[in-house]
Amino acid sequence: MPRPDAARARTGRPPVTSRDEILAAARRLIDRDGWEKLSVRKLAAELGIGPTTLYHHVRDKADLLVQLLNTYTGQLERPRLPDDPRERIVVAATVMHEALAAWPWAAEVVTVDGFVGLLDEPALWMVETIVGGAVDSGCTHAQAVGVFRDIWYYTAGEVLVRARSARRDERPQRAAFRFDPAETPHLAAIGDRWPELAARDTYADGLRALVGGLLDRR
Repeated sequence: MPRPDAARARTGRPPVTSRDEILAAARRLIDRDGWEKLSVRKLAAELGIGPTTLYHHVRDKADLLVQLLNTYTGQLERPRLPDDPRERIVVAATVMHEALAAWPWAAEVVTVDGFVGLLDEPALWMVETIVGGAVDSGCTHAQAVGVFRDIWYYTAGEVLVRARSARRDERPQRAAFRFDPAETPHLAAIGDRWPELAARDTYADGLRALVGGLLDRR
């Protein structure tokens, strides 16, 4: 007659050692509970393994999120890039924006100036394209980094604001947009139309204006 411990060892969930399985489980937890609540301990419980086993694959939550981001960006289809360097910048930035809009939590992970060093090669093509487009437009490499940084700030900021605005119903709201015409006449003229006007998707127009202004200034 087999010992109970042996029986449990045979019928329990087998140890998970596959990186793909770990990342898939992490994605499930993020989709279900949000990235803020993700932890190595919760992920280990989801996989049916001990946290110590999981630490053989990921150092901490930040490392786990970076691995997820690199895997995700590596699956993105690369568009055909135009010859014009300004248009190459716009195309690459648009892909970056669409990728972050689909996974807005990723913008939270990489909202640091040195995040480029965390990315794998499949994710770096967007950065390379923007920097290269700026250099081909007459920028020095130092100026090209500034161009990328400004585009990144604009893109990540737009994604984060939209993602948080989509959850605004979860927070108390002002009853109405009431402004004093004597003190803020233009805001008073806009009034309750502010949310509707602010929610318009103007990223593409803003991106082109930003790219043109940055390159023309240099």
